[in-house]
Amino acid sequence: MKHKFTWVVLLIMAAAIIFPLIAAEPVMADKLSDAIAAVPQGTGKGQIDPAAAKGFLGIPGGPSPGLLICFLWAVWVGWIFSTVGAFGGIMAGVGHITIFGLGAYAKTFKETSPGLNKMMTDSIRVSNQWLVGLSALVSSINYGRQKRLVTSLGFFLGIGALLATLMVVYGTAGKISFSQYQGYFGLCVFLIAMFMIYEMSPKGQAKKKSAKAAAKAFEDTVKAKGDISEQGVKTLKWSFIKTEISFFGQKFSFSPMWALAGGFFISALASFIGVGGGFLYVPFLTSVAGLPMFVVAGTSALAVLIGMIFSIFNFMVIKGVMIYWPMIGIELVGIFVGSMIGPRTGKYIPEKALKWIFLVLAFYIGLRYTLRGFFGIAML
Repeated sequence: MKHKFTWVVLLIMAAAIIFPLIAAEPVMADKLSDAIAAVPQGTGKGQIDPAAAKGFLGIPGGPSPGLLICFLWAVWVGWIFSTVGAFGGIMAGVGHITIFGLGAYAKTFKETSPGLNKMMTDSIRVSNQWLVGLSALVSSINYGRQKRLVTSLGFFLGIGALLATLMVVYGTAGKISFSQYQGYFGLCVFLIAMFMIYEMSPKGQAKKKSAKAAAKAFEDTVKAKGDISEQGVKTLKWSFIKTEISFFGQKFSFSPMWALAGGFFISALASFIGVGGGFLYVPFLTSVAGLPMFVVAGTSALAVLIGMIFSIFNFMVIKGVMIYWPMIGIELVGIFVGSMIGPRTGKYIPEKALKWIFLVLAFYIGLRYTLRGFFGIAML
């Protein structure tokens, strides 16, 4: 009965999001058609050839990513997000910006059609969020079943995201060029990488004795093929001032009010660069709450899910941002596959390895996009 109720709630949430999107589609299409019609015709840079085959957003001559590459990249995005609780939106962004060539194409309109350039930028931001939103939904369900999710903490982080998403949508939709977006995208990721380097230093690790002990107990249970749900997350004490939980014999506490404030600032930044915010939630949860990585991934996913629902709705229904459904459709299938695999394989990866995966990806991606967006320097 409980599972049936969960699915009913999920279906209602999906209907509440999708029906308004369908209703708003004709208005969005009119805005896009006007923007395309205003672009100079031709085959040169920043021009559109009306005779060319339609690609991204129905733009003649626009990129048209193959279904197989879209699917495979989305599987990777779903796996990495559901495994470490982060980098889903960032990896989705890497795919849309670089692998699929949408970034380079958007840049060609910087001079000839700034309006279309900004519409494509917003579309990329929201496309990232669709992938992360589905991965967060699947991951939250899977981690909840394994009792590796702190529901109250994820909920308060998500509630803090609601005001932030409204602020960012109204403040930035249609106002950010692709180069600005790419630069800020990289800078945010790079700064988090620097913070994580500190976290892994002896000084940063000194405050994490409980998290390390819980992580070791979890790893030992997995190796012994024991039932991890028996010692999973349990709420010992709850209040708005202080909440206390246990995980594999260790106690952890946090303030729901601090979680709400953290969710606000994290979501504001995440919505701006068009990602879920997992790469910010993870350091917040490991540092402020002091949780082990095996709990962080699921808790981060729940917080991201709440933020993504409202961010997508606001961008698409209120601000009229469009996405390219032929691409997003096949990507969502890949996201589901990757997100089902992640929680089942991630438990076999040592906590230190999970942190190194996070760190290496953050450092490389952050440096690459910062240099490209702000300084025009290409880096492999």
